[in-house]
Amino acid sequence: MAQSLNPLKTPKTHGNLPPLHPFPPQKLRLKPKSASFICRSLMSGQNQDQKQQLSLDALIRGGRREELFGAIEGSLYNCLSETNLQLTVPGLKSKIRGKVRDIYDGGDYLVLVTTDRQSAFDRILASIPFKGQVLNETSLWWFDKTRHITSNAVVAAPDRNVTIVKKCSVFPVEFVARGYVTGSTDTSLWTVYRNGVRNYCGNDLPDGLVKNQKLLQNILTPTTKAADHDEPITPEEIVKRGLMTQEDYDEVSKRALQLFDYGQRVAADHGLILVDTKYEFGKGHDGSILLIDEVHTPDSSRYWIGQSYEECFQNGLEPENVDKEFLRLWFKSHCNPYKDEVLPEAPKDLVCELAWRYIFLYETITNSKFQMPPGEEPIHERISRNVASALSCLK
Repeated sequence: MAQSLNPLKTPKTHGNLPPLHPFPPQKLRLKPKSASFICRSLMSGQNQDQKQQLSLDALIRGGRREELFGAIEGSLYNCLSETNLQLTVPGLKSKIRGKVRDIYDGGDYLVLVTTDRQSAFDRILASIPFKGQVLNETSLWWFDKTRHITSNAVVAAPDRNVTIVKKCSVFPVEFVARGYVTGSTDTSLWTVYRNGVRNYCGNDLPDGLVKNQKLLQNILTPTTKAADHDEPITPEEIVKRGLMTQEDYDEVSKRALQLFDYGQRVAADHGLILVDTKYEFGKGHDGSILLIDEVHTPDSSRYWIGQSYEECFQNGLEPENVDKEFLRLWFKSHCNPYKDEVLPEAPKDLVCELAWRYIFLYETITNSKFQMPPGEEPIHERISRNVASALSCLK
């Protein structure tokens, strides 16, 4: 049985079928008040920001939030933070622990368990109730909806937090699709553009673009899957270094752009803007190209609120979004998350607010209600039982 730890401090790690991003800050003056107060404090400025907040509030602060918030609060200490299925499921071999997913070798298959771990600053900050289920079920929804574009590696989804996939040879390249000039990291399109770069990952960029502006057409900015960081790379370098053949790169890049275009159209139909995302692909034993990992989740994608984007852009405001930035900012204001060995506990109201936002995005993206799991059976026991049953059927 997985050890039970405090999910608000150092995430623990425990765990039925198919499977959501935050507020742009300027000033940060946080006090131990409500999540609503804190989230508003993270918006830039004063009156302009309050006006900007209205449409987002109208979307995320309604009856559905009140309906689910009690269940979220009641699940704070029953998150899936660690798993040890190799000890509880016969036939499972080695475990690879990623930032969010635990991956188990099941012989002919891989068992992917999506946990509730919330990472930032290259470490785990907290566990967010139901996050793993949201990510898993969001991906499964998109995998199903995009079969007309590309095959994928999904074999079965025996549990709310679990997907069983085919083993394949993974291309060591992540395909980052972008539709807007935005971002704040060193490798973000806006950062490199602001620093004078006009050809990025093989894409020619015109002069005169401003932050958060829509590109004339969607582009790909591939990166290599390095151990400690992602390195931007051009298509020519990918082929020259032997990371992919020209034929494979051409086919995968075509599918990635088709996936992104389709995702943007679906998101727009549901009131969202799919700003950017990343895709990973592999090759099956039969040589077929397969979409793997996750698709258009809040962790792999940036979503903005569609109805207020144009007004925000014209007024020089950051677009409204629903992500984890407010939690990141709280930690940056209360510690040095890059250097401090021990981090403070995340406030419960912020953890609950982020959990709700993941659910909100799932429901908005899929246009369906999020189904809370029955609470009687411990999560790790439930996952162990469901995975064991599925693997026995696949033999």
